[in-house]
Amino acid sequence: RDTPGLTIKRMTPVFGFSDAPHGHGEILYDNVRVPAENILLGEGRGFEIAQGRLGPGRIHHCMRMIGQAEVALEKMCRRVLERRPFGKLLSDQGVTRERIAESRIMIDQARLLTLKAADRMDKVGNKEARKDIGMIKVVAPRMAAQVIDWAIQAHGAAGVSNDFGLSYAYARARAIRLADGPDEVHQNQIARLELKQYTNERV
Repeated sequence: RDTPGLTIKRMTPVFGFSDAPHGHGEILYDNVRVPAENILLGEGRGFEIAQGRLGPGRIHHCMRMIGQAEVALEKMCRRVLERRPFGKLLSDQGVTRERIAESRIMIDQARLLTLKAADRMDKVGNKEARKDIGMIKVVAPRMAAQVIDWAIQAHGAAGVSNDFGLSYAYARARAIRLADGPDEVHQNQIARLELKQYTNERV
């Protein structure tokens, strides 16, 4: 923070929520000098360091998304067991039960895919597990956003307020679809690695 030439202009809010001081900031670098004793791994090896942490970082994002989806599902279940629009519990409505069932299925699918990716990273390394890592990075935030969205619906207008934490959870899930690479980048890599199995040509 006190480094000459480095200025934190502002912390950027996401969907109106402030993550300061832990979120993403707008940072200005103006002739910043890094002392030799502060260089990690060696000069020119920054990309290597970044690549080494991306796999574990993506796993971490996905585990957090699974946790957020679990919380949203719990809130949805508790809410529908007490809300009685038109004299009938929401939990007795077919569409509500379908959403609860789909949420449980989607959460467990994402969890198992994440565990598989983590296992592959441990056994064959990040590079060989990149397709698995890419798949969870696409699946987990999408799953969380959908489960949270259904929980918001179950809460009615209160769901989009700040009273239940669902609007903030939704904003985070949506933002994670861009963190460490957007869905489209991961999908392109997944498709390329899949197609590579069927051709000797460069895809």
